[in-house]
Amino acid sequence: MMRHKAWTLTDATHDVWLDSFATGNDRLGLGPGNWSMRKRTLHGGLREGVDLIEVDNGALSYIILPTRGMGLWHGLYHGHFLGWRAPVHGPVHPRHVEQAGRGGLGWLAGFDEWLCRCGLSWNGPPGEDVHTDRAGRQRRDVLTLHGRIANLPAHFVEARVNLDAPHELVVVGQVEEGMLFSQRLLLTTTYTTVPGSNRVVIHDVVENRGGEPAELQLLYHCNVGPPFLEAGSRVLLPSREAAPISARAAEGIDTLDTYAGPVAGFAEQVYCYDPVPDASGRTLAMLYNAAADRALVVRFNRNELPCFTVWKNTGALEDGYVTGLEPATNYPNFKSFERRQGRVPVLVPGGRWECTWSLEVHDSKGGVAEVLKEIAMLQAHARAVIHRVPQAKFSEPPAPA
Repeated sequence: MMRHKAWTLTDATHDVWLDSFATGNDRLGLGPGNWSMRKRTLHGGLREGVDLIEVDNGALSYIILPTRGMGLWHGLYHGHFLGWRAPVHGPVHPRHVEQAGRGGLGWLAGFDEWLCRCGLSWNGPPGEDVHTDRAGRQRRDVLTLHGRIANLPAHFVEARVNLDAPHELVVVGQVEEGMLFSQRLLLTTTYTTVPGSNRVVIHDVVENRGGEPAELQLLYHCNVGPPFLEAGSRVLLPSREAAPISARAAEGIDTLDTYAGPVAGFAEQVYCYDPVPDASGRTLAMLYNAAADRALVVRFNRNELPCFTVWKNTGALEDGYVTGLEPATNYPNFKSFERRQGRVPVLVPGGRWECTWSLEVHDSKGGVAEVLKEIAMLQAHARAVIHRVPQAKFSEPPAPA
């Protein structure tokens, strides 16, 4: 069994709370490398009271937000910024996010993370979900944009350092989403990185803590701006099919895998992919810059996250020039449509769902070229069909005028 040293940063059940915390290789002396972990609380403006945990493995650093559903605010790799410059002065404390505002779009008032989870009970656009539940009861649930989990604070957070090589740096957090007469889901997330590496691994477990079956939807909104996104950047993943989610996205189908520079007033475009995996279900997607010497790679398992979406939002820099690489249990349509497509998993009482995936950064032509070879090898197993118009299995046709 691997030896480790652990620190409980938050434990609401046992009234444990550390307002600040710091450790590093200068204190523990675990071989070469200059890594560190620390926690602090932000003050002032909309960020008042937001906790953050900074993990720096000596090459890759990232900031975890326990106050915002254990999302990743932003990071750095060899000085390259990871994330995007949102038109929101975050991180925003959930108390300032009125999710029901603006017709259910209020979630956007707190959205500025590199990695933001959308779920757990639902994601996708807002609306009224009229359905019959598994007990035969008629339900009318008002759903807001992208669910609640990103605006819920963790009730338990722990930092760990493995004392044996390769000395993994680990942060674990638990966030509960539930209420009386509704679902009760528990998210346990674990972020792991190795000193000096270019990767952070995310392991998520969602458990049904209620006494009735519970539906699950989870989409990982991985958002990337400059310097990885620029005019001439490309996004690639091995796929069987790709399709625009709407008529607006269909307008850009000829430039599906490429990006323009910032354009004021650009209307977002979304594309749905059916990824090609290897024999174990593993697959990947990559965004890389015009010179092919900087890239962000998302590695995931299609058996756990069968759907992949690319969000293009290349508006003005001031308005949030960004793209999203989004592995998920479902496509970002309204929940009732995804339910009809069989893309809403159901957890029995005590049941659990889990996935392991990673974010990986490259800053050399050689690194990008190796990932391109991986994608080409997987794509060789299937001919990619690019649909020019929305497809019924990927997105719901618009209602008649």
